Amino acid sequence: MTRRMRKTILGRKLGTSQRYDEAGNRVQVTLIEAGPCTILQVKTQETEGYEALQVGFGDSSKEPKKPRAGLFEKVGCAAKRFIREVPSVEGAALPAGESFDLSLFEGVASVDVSGVSKGKGFQGTVKRWNHAIGPKSHGSKSKRNVGSTGMHQDPGRVVKGKKMPGQHGNANVKVRNLQVVSADAEQNLLVVEGSVPGPAGGYLTIEESL
Repeated sequence: MTRRMRKTILGRKLGTSQRYDEAGNRVQVTLIEAGPCTILQVKTQETEGYEALQVGFGDSSKEPKKPRAGLFEKVGCAAKRFIREVPSVEGAALPAGESFDLSLFEGVASVDVSGVSKGKGFQGTVKRWNHAIGPKSHGSKSKRNVGSTGMHQDPGRVVKGKKMPGQHGNANVKVRNLQVVSADAEQNLLVVEGSVPGPAGGYLTIEESL
C-alpha cells in the first residue's frame, strides 16, 4: 500500500482579521501569503533513497553562502529566504527551476500549519506552566516561587521532566485541522479560521490535513 503524498506549500503569516459565518457569528481568521514556491532540487528514490522536493519561498536580500549560491544559480532563480523539504506533488513530475502556487490546494478543506512560536524569554513557572500563585498576605515570600523541586533523602534529586523556570516560546509548533475559509491563487492569499504560530511576518509550512 502506497502512502498518499500530502499537499504542502510554504508561506508567511500576514496577520489576523475577522470574518462572519453564515449564522452571523464573528470568527477570527489568519491571513497567510502562501507561495509561489520554487523547486530547488528534486530528490528521488534512486539518488537519495526517498522522494521529496526542496523548495524555496520569499526572495532574500542577503548574499547567500557559496553552496546555496551555487544551487540558486543552477536553477536560475533569486536567493530564497525560507527553504524546506516537502513531499513530491502527486501526479506531477516537476523539474528543478519550476514553481507551484496555491492552486495546488484547490478543494482542500482543512490544513495543518507549522511555525516557530513567539519567544517570551526566560520565564517562571506561573507564566511558563500556568502554576497557581502562593498566598498574597502580608509577609508572604512565596507568591510566585517554584516551591518544592526535589524529594527527601530518597531519591534525593530533582526528577527529569520537572516543570521548572526556563525559556518560554520560540519553539516549533504545529496547529492541526484549521478550516480553510478561502484560497486565492491569483493573490497567493490563504485565509484559515483560528490562529497560527509565530508573529506577523513569520514563515510557515502549510500541509493538507489527513
